[in-house]
Amino acid sequence: MDGPDADDRQDTAGRAGAANGPGAAGQADAANGPGAANGPEAAGRTGAANGPEAGLADAANGPEAAGRPGAAGRGNPGERPNRNVARGEATRGQLVAIATRMFAERGYEDTSIEAVLREAGVSRGSLYHHFASKEVLFEAVAEEVETSVGAQTVAAASGSAGPVEALRAGFLAWIRLAGDPVVRRILLIDGPSVLGWERWRAMEERHALGLIRAVLQLIADEGKLRPESVATLANILLASVNEVALLVARSDDREAAMQSGADAIDELLQRLFTRPQA
Repeated sequence: MDGPDADDRQDTAGRAGAANGPGAAGQADAANGPGAANGPEAAGRTGAANGPEAGLADAANGPEAAGRPGAAGRGNPGERPNRNVARGEATRGQLVAIATRMFAERGYEDTSIEAVLREAGVSRGSLYHHFASKEVLFEAVAEEVETSVGAQTVAAASGSAGPVEALRAGFLAWIRLAGDPVVRRILLIDGPSVLGWERWRAMEERHALGLIRAVLQLIADEGKLRPESVATLANILLASVNEVALLVARSDDREAAMQSGADAIDELLQRLFTRPQA
């Protein structure tokens, strides 16, 4: 295990390597190639960069280009930068994918930059070209996990009978995801301590608060909520469901905690938005 001092030394060494300029990082990336990245996101970005644009570059040289002196040697001036960008994106995706698995399995403190480098097979300069420190790498991982959680909660809410049902479905999906090992470790256990409460909270708000406000506005439009309460209630509900998720993540019996949390959220929403019978 590399402690904080070891990581600081690694950071310093990485920055010294990065000072050799983009060329050194680019050579390290090129050694790994675009196909080295793990995960569909990195592969998709790499393929897109070499896709239709590359075909257009070939077409641009055309038969006329063959008659110009040295045209075959020069090629399209924009082709090399595009390939360099693709390689850089592939390397970044590879590092994030490997770091996600290692942070989830070992935790932040027990995952060293050296371990990530060995697993990825890239140079220290290449890593520091994309991420200035282990903490910055962790934040990138957390953002990707948060994005995935947001997509899954939106998918769970789609097709609901109304906005209250959509809110309930999204919240219950988040509580269930709190038991996922990757989500649990990265977002709910290490996230608040590594990023600090304010940065962690800001990340949660970036990804979730706007969605909650939008659904609450629809509920207000139905006359079930005062419009002036939308913004405040959105913060209250986000804090509430996040507290339930944190309880699930830290519970010894996560199944029981998930069920208890789901029941509590369901009752809360019923009491908020179900009108009493006249």
